[in-house]
Amino acid sequence: MERVVGIGGVFFRAKDAEALRAWYAEHLGIDVLDWGGAPFVDGGATVWAIFPGDTDYFGPSGQQAMVNYRVSDLDAMLEQLRAAGASVDDKVEDSELGRFGWATDPEGNRFELWQPPPDG
Repeated sequence: MERVVGIGGVFFRAKDAEALRAWYAEHLGIDVLDWGGAPFVDGGATVWAIFPGDTDYFGPSGQQAMVNYRVSDLDAMLEQLRAAGASVDDKVEDSELGRFGWATDPEGNRFELWQPPPDG
């Protein structure tokens, strides 16, 4: 039986795609290529999950999807986003899986930031 072996991409709609790409490039350091996306090839873990319809994990917006971005220094990224005026959740979760934080882009899409544990 064939099986999915990873995530090939994460896609979502934007009201102003060009402006939102520029925001992600400037504030999260994602190098967006001419075709409008960015490949991530780093050998790290990627998780795919289905949440119940009534989850509040994605925040109060009712959005249908959320992207988790792996980062090296969660505190530095959160501070960078705050300094840029982004909406950043005050909550930071520390667990055996690593450290997690959340923020919202200019179009109201909540996203998660994950700093893996030192051994992961």
